[in-house]
Amino acid sequence: MNACNNIVAIMKRELGGYFTSPVAYVFLVIFLLMTGFFTFTVGNFFERGEASLVSFFTWHPWLYLFLVPAAGMRLWSEERRLGTLELLLTMPITTWQAIVGKFLASWVFLILALALTFPVWITVNWLGNPDNGVIFAGYVGSALLSGAYLAISCMTSAMTRNQVISFIVSVMICLFLILAGFTPVTDLLVRWANPAFVQTIASFSVMTHFEGFQRGVLDLRDVVFFLSVIGFALFTTGVVIRGHRAG
Repeated sequence: MNACNNIVAIMKRELGGYFTSPVAYVFLVIFLLMTGFFTFTVGNFFERGEASLVSFFTWHPWLYLFLVPAAGMRLWSEERRLGTLELLLTMPITTWQAIVGKFLASWVFLILALALTFPVWITVNWLGNPDNGVIFAGYVGSALLSGAYLAISCMTSAMTRNQVISFIVSVMICLFLILAGFTPVTDLLVRWANPAFVQTIASFSVMTHFEGFQRGVLDLRDVVFFLSVIGFALFTTGVVIRGHRAG
């Protein structure tokens, strides 16, 4: 119970930090504007002539590629830059409680941003009769995808006190996780490498596992993949922070 209280306390501290500055509101506005732009303009929402949110979810791996690292780059870099990391870790909490609390606070913020896209869902239901089960699965997959990107950003943020470096490194890692299963890339690699090898590499891609959610399939293997990425990244974050603590 004490562990849960500590995690909740850290979450409140982090969420308060978001909304006491204009950063959160700027992020939300940019996220909603870009979501609308990619859905209705680039995704040709109205030209498709179908009641679905395919054009909405298709762009999420690419949209999150820059926005999520931008939201997560300050998680630990800011603590190290301001010299408050040592103060945080001397509080009566464990390292993993601090990591989980900060991560969950940022993830809740991202899920809130995703929830604010509800006008898109209302629009597609007003225009037609979409399969809302498919849309729900898409939202679940999008939330897991943002969590995976955020955990990676949390890991890179713990490695450096420079937020820009954290942002760049996390973008590069997330880009690899996209391109490893991006169809044009895999089609090209098949010409030069063993198909089984290419398939193995593609299995580590967020694109491979996000596609199922877009089709409305809640496959346990896809859920486990995203949770495994989150778990591994947060575990690595803990190793890095304990290294700083020992140093």
